[in-house]
Amino acid sequence: MPKMVFIETDGTRREVDAPLGLSILEVARRHNIDIEGACEGSLACSTCHVVVDPQWYDLLPDASEDEEDMLDLAFGLTKTSRLGCQIRMTEELDGLTVKLPGGS
Repeated sequence: MPKMVFIETDGTRREVDAPLGLSILEVARRHNIDIEGACEGSLACSTCHVVVDPQWYDLLPDASEDEEDMLDLAFGLTKTSRLGCQIRMTEELDGLTVKLPGGS
């Protein structure tokens, strides 16, 4: 099974199982990772904002215009910021590492 690494706001690294087809948000919730996702993945908020490790960023599909609009509202935005509800696990993303921004 593919794996994902979450780096929590305190720097703790958690490697978890990341079933194919699930979003980062869904994977986080399965493993009690502290990520809000207030809109339940409907692309109506930015509370599932994650910072993708730069080595993984170019492997992701491009963000949609709607995702870009929501990211503009995110706290701690970076060049590799994405919404966790919009990235689905694939075999190519096995090992994907994302950081949870502080204060989001």
